[in-house]
Amino acid sequence: MLEKALKGSPRYWGTLIALGLVMALGLGFWLYQLTFGMKITGLNRDVSWGFYIAQFTYLVGVAASAVMLVLPYYFHHYKEFSKMIILGEFLAIAAVVMCLGFIVVDIGQPQRMLNVLLNATPHSVLFWDMVVLNGYLFLNIIVGWTSLQYFKNDMTPPKWVKILAIVSVIWAFSIHTVTAFLYAGLPGRHYFLTAIMAARFLASAFCSGPAILLLLTLCLRRLTGFDPGQKAINRLAVIITYAMCVNIFFFLLEVFTSFYSNMPGHIAPFKYLFTGIDGHDMMVPFMWTAVVLGLGCLLFLIPTPIRQNPTALTIGLIMLVIASWIDKGLGLLIGGFTPNPFETVTVYSPTVPEIMISLMVFALGGIVLTVLWKIAIEVRSEVEGGNLSMVPPPAAE
Repeated sequence: MLEKALKGSPRYWGTLIALGLVMALGLGFWLYQLTFGMKITGLNRDVSWGFYIAQFTYLVGVAASAVMLVLPYYFHHYKEFSKMIILGEFLAIAAVVMCLGFIVVDIGQPQRMLNVLLNATPHSVLFWDMVVLNGYLFLNIIVGWTSLQYFKNDMTPPKWVKILAIVSVIWAFSIHTVTAFLYAGLPGRHYFLTAIMAARFLASAFCSGPAILLLLTLCLRRLTGFDPGQKAINRLAVIITYAMCVNIFFFLLEVFTSFYSNMPGHIAPFKYLFTGIDGHDMMVPFMWTAVVLGLGCLLFLIPTPIRQNPTALTIGLIMLVIASWIDKGLGLLIGGFTPNPFETVTVYSPTVPEIMISLMVFALGGIVLTVLWKIAIEVRSEVEGGNLSMVPPPAAE
C-alpha cells in the first residue's frame, strides 16, 4: 500500500512540499541549537522545561485521544465509528512521532537518548514514559496498518488485531498517566503537586485530541469528499463536550483547593498566571483568553441544535483547541516553574529558534499524517467506492 503515497494530486504534493520547506527551515535552526547549545532558547536555571515540553505534553494527549474511537468501536460495537477509527489511529501515530521529536530537540544532544536505554532505571518515571510512548506507537502502527491491509483485501482482521486494539485502549490511558506523573512527582513545584494531575491530563486529552481529529476530518470531507457519517460526527462531538466539561470542572477543583485552603505555594502560580506578580504579567492575557474560549466553546457545544450546525461546531472546536493548548501548554509549564521555590519570578518566553524548531517537528508530524491519511483514503476509494468504511466492523461477541 505504500505505493499509494508516491502518487497524488498537485494539492497533495503541494502540501508535502510546503511542509518539507517548513521542516527544512526548522532544521537549520536545530543545527544552530546543536552548535551553540540550549542557550539560544529561553530556558534558564529556574524554568528548565519550556516550549518543547509544552508541545510534548499536549501532543501526548492528542495521541491518547484515539481511545475515544477505539473504545466505543471495539467494546460497544458502535459501528458508526468504523469510518473514522483508522484516521484516529493514524493521527495517534503522527502525534507520538511529534512527541518523540520534541523530546529529541529538548534534550540538547540526540545521543543522550541512549542513556535511557544503556542505563535503564525502572524506578524512573522517565524510563516508563519512554516505554509506554514507543509501545503505543508500535501498537497503533500494527493495528492500523494491519486493519487497513485486511480491509483492502476484503477480509476480516484476525482476532489478535482486536486484542491489540483493546490493549491499545489501556495503553492510551498509560501514556498520559505516566506523563502526568513526571509533573506530579516534583514536590518543589506546587502547581504540579496535585493528586488529580493525571485525571486532568486525561480529561483534557479526551476533549482536545478528538476535537483536533474531528476538525481535520471535517477538512478532509471538504477537500476529498470523505464523509465519516453524520451520526459519527454527532456522537464524537457529544464525547468532546462531556470531556471538556469534566476538564473545566477539574481545573475549578484546583482553584478551590488552592484558595480555600489558603496555601501560599499553591496560590502563587495562579496569581502569576491570571493577575501577574510584581509586574510580571506576560501570561495574563493568554490565560484569560483560554478562560473566555474554554467557557465560550461550551455555548457552541452543549446546546444540541447549535452543536449539530456544522459552522457552529467548527467554531466551538477551534475555540476548545486554542483554550486547551494555552492551558495545557505554556500555562501548565510556566505556572509550574513560576515562582521558583525561593518565591522569586524568572520570566520565560520562547525564542524565535525555539518556535522554528517546534514548527519543524509539527511539519514532520504533518507529513506523516498526510501520507498515512492519503493511503487510507485511497484504499477506501478503491475497495468499495461509495462505502466509506475504513475497516470492517468488529464481530459481535
